[in-house]
Amino acid sequence: MLMKLARLSVWNRRATALLTLLALSISIALVLGIDHLRNQAKESFSKTLSGTDLIVGARSGSINLLLYSVFRIGNATNNITWQTYQELAKHSGIDWIIPISLGDSHRGYRVLGTNDVYFAHYQFGQHQPLVFTEGKKFEEVYDAVLGAEVAQKLGYKLGDKIVVAHGSSEVTLSKHNDKPFTVVGILQPTGTPVDRTVHVSLAAIEAIHLDWQGGVQTPSHKISAEEALKFDLTPTTITAMLVGLKSRAQTFSVQRQINEYSEEPLLAILPGVALTELWSMLAMVENLLTVISIFVLIAALMGMMTSLLSAMNERQREIAILRSVGASAGYLFLLVELEVFIITVLALLLGTGVLSIGLAFGQHYLAQQFGLFVTANPIQSYTPVAACGVILLSLVLGSVPAFIAYRRALGEGLSQRL
Repeated sequence: MLMKLARLSVWNRRATALLTLLALSISIALVLGIDHLRNQAKESFSKTLSGTDLIVGARSGSINLLLYSVFRIGNATNNITWQTYQELAKHSGIDWIIPISLGDSHRGYRVLGTNDVYFAHYQFGQHQPLVFTEGKKFEEVYDAVLGAEVAQKLGYKLGDKIVVAHGSSEVTLSKHNDKPFTVVGILQPTGTPVDRTVHVSLAAIEAIHLDWQGGVQTPSHKISAEEALKFDLTPTTITAMLVGLKSRAQTFSVQRQINEYSEEPLLAILPGVALTELWSMLAMVENLLTVISIFVLIAALMGMMTSLLSAMNERQREIAILRSVGASAGYLFLLVELEVFIITVLALLLGTGVLSIGLAFGQHYLAQQFGLFVTANPIQSYTPVAACGVILLSLVLGSVPAFIAYRRALGEGLSQRL
């Protein structure tokens, strides 16, 4: 009976209740959305690289090295000599090394120079290898393998010609027009920066830069694509290396030896440790967003309380009639609290549903524009506990108008005041 009366009471004030419900639903969706995107971003970053024990680059900062070598964000402060790469490849504790050469781009997508070891040992997620949707890995100098997003967004297919630009900006006039690449392979989607990368051989990186100096092609010394093949295309420098060890027990020992390498200043980092450092730097921003979303939720709950307080003056006769037919003061208190409970539960369901639908429709956009791969389900293991906390807080705030209803005098409601 009490539930039916509360439901009818909310329906009788449906215009006000609907506005309160919408405001509260938006706030709940905001809180859940920020928390979900934060967790999904961490998960996406942590799954970008798997099975790699060390990342080696020129001595700089660990986060900078992680960002440009794995996430293609930023640029290296210096390069590593090819001789150093060859020396480290002979190390007794190292199983494999993936050389990486960065610095060029294609229509805003980074170009990565590497070798066959990349396709054999690069892993992401739960030790998942790279798989081809179409084609194969590069074999000739001017072959290119595209990430899934590059091929899909730019509409490339096998056999198409692409031109690489000098530098990493999306708009550049310094293009290697005289040495186009042929698409020979397209990788399956991985949900990592691999999808947004054009892969070519290290020899190709050398070939397209034979007649370039200081970022500009020398007009008096142009070398055609065919002539470039006659040169020794062994790299002189690379940007970074992904290292796999024969035994995890040797990780810190090999890391120390690389950091103390006497021939040139190097930095070897553990991907997981560097990623933890990155998130610790962003923790303040995460906490700030969470606090803001919680304040928005509290503001919505305060709005609901204000709405109920305003309605108390309009419900004087209703309260008085209920008291006259035998409703106790405690009954009226529970009635108002039950109305608060109904609105809050509906807001939780509506906010979660709207967020889920929005994520389902926005997955593709987030992946393409921000490289963020999210699931449509925002429910976490602690979400039910948080929902109970929201309901409890709403009942606490709702106790103010409920207490007013409790104290409302019978005679005050039976007489119409002018």
